[in-house]
Formats: sequence, structure tokens, C-alpha cells
Amino acid sequence: MLKPINRKSMKIRASGRSSDFISPSFGFGCLLNCSYCYMKRHMKEGLNYATNLDDILLAIDNHVKNVSINKPNQTDPDYITYDISCNEDFALHSKYYDWQYIFEYFVSHDKAKATLATKIIPNNFLSYDPSNKVRIRFSLMPQKLSSVLEPNTSLIYDRLKAVNTFIDAGYDVHLNFSPVVVYEDWLHEYSKLFEQVNSLVRYKDKVKAEVIFLTHNKNKHEYNKQESLGDESLLWQPEIQEAKVSQYGGDNIRYQWELKNQFIHQFKTLHNKIIPWNTIRYIF
Repeated sequence: MLKPINRKSMKIRASGRSSDFISPSFGFGCLLNCSYCYMKRHMKEGLNYATNLDDILLAIDNHVKNVSINKPNQTDPDYITYDISCNEDFALHSKYYDWQYIFEYFVSHDKAKATLATKIIPNNFLSYDPSNKVRIRFSLMPQKLSSVLEPNTSLIYDRLKAVNTFIDAGYDVHLNFSPVVVYEDWLHEYSKLFEQVNSLVRYKDKVKAEVIFLTHNKNKHEYNKQESLGDESLLWQPEIQEAKVSQYGGDNIRYQWELKNQFIHQFKTLHNKIIPWNTIRYIF
């Protein structure tokens, strides 16, 4: 279900991880059906997308004029970064927006830079020169998991090939290892993924990474079981997970903190052994 709306909330939230700030939502929801998706906790089906783009861009403009951020920091050495895709896959849904108009705001701004994560390859973006003022973060996980947990998304091989293509086209490109799912064979599968990254990514001096371990949601867990979506034995593992109530009151589950510290250490050790050139900006 698609619903054009006049976006009323212009709240801009601090991030400090993928970006300095999270912009008001251009879109809310997703037309994919990934079994781990946090957006599906809030909106099970469809997408609403904003038609009042000028209001959103004005809110960003007013914010960036009045905020002070010390640079360089891990989000970017020069610009104040805004995640424009926190509540959707903006690249997937870009046909519902005048995305060139949105990008042009950031390209022409002397302080602000846009960033977005995606699981698809937005070839329509290649017709536009973003002058390194738009960052695309290609989401990655082992193909074995991707085929089960995020159906109908681009192949991991193709996403990695696209890293070079989009850098050639003027985009800033990072890798988004998210979500990291721990299971019996996970390190072996990530070893193969890191080898693939090392083989396919040419711009080793440009591409950085972010790493986010899985947080799953009880309601999404029940929905997945009801709809036979994905493989809940990978996502719902109470023996190694603990309850976590989100800041919005969601009943979530994440890896036990002592185990998670071990998992993070194992991930970083393997990552740095195979692709030490790929600086991890943050990991949690």
C-alpha cells in the first residue's frame, strides 16, 4: 500500500553513529519484506511518502544553521551528516520522490551532507553527479543469510561490484555490515564475505564500514512465524540473547552483553585480518 502524505513531524534526532543527525522522514515503511526489519515493527505493510519535500529540507536547513558539531569526527571529516533513510530504504523508494531535488540541496550546501543505507542497487542515481556530498552505505551480510532473511534484495556480489561503480559516479560509498547474525557457522561465512570484499572493492583507500549486531523484536518474531517469513531459528535465540526495551517501548531481544563483547572481538579480529584497510567507523 502506497500513501502520499503531508509530513507533519519535522523532528531531527541526534545519531552520532551512521550520521550526525537523522532527518525528518521522507518515507516511512518499506516495500521489501526482510525478516529482521525494525520498520516492520511499526508499519507491517506498505509505505507512506512525503510530498512536502520543501518543508523537510527547510527543517534541515534551519537545523544545520544553528547546530555546532566538531569536525572531523567519525561520521565525516568535513560535513554535518544527515541520514535521510532511517525509516525506509530511500534508494528503493526513490521513484516516489524528486530525489534529484533532494540531492541537489545537499550538493549545493556548504555544511550538510546526506547519507543513506540500501540493500538494492539504485542505478537511476548514476545519472546524477553528487560531488561526494551523498554517501551510500551498501548493506552486507553473507549471501547464505541474505537469501533467507532479505528476499528480493540485490545479490551481495552485485552490491560489492556497485561500490566501485558508484564511487566512479561521484558518490561517497561505505559498507554497512548489518545486521550481524550470530549462529553456528557465522565466522566461516563472514570470512568468505570479507574475502569477497577484498577481491571486489577497488577503492580500498576510500571505503569505510559500520557494524551493527542484530536486535530482534518480539512482535516481529511472532509475525514472521505466522507468515513463515525467513528463519526465526537464526534471529530468535533466547539462550544467547537478553531482553531489551527500546526507547520507544518495543519488546526487543539482543545478544547478551558479555557474549556480545566476545562476538564483537571475534568479528573485528577476523575483519582486520582479511580487510585491514576497511576502517570500522563504529561497531555495536
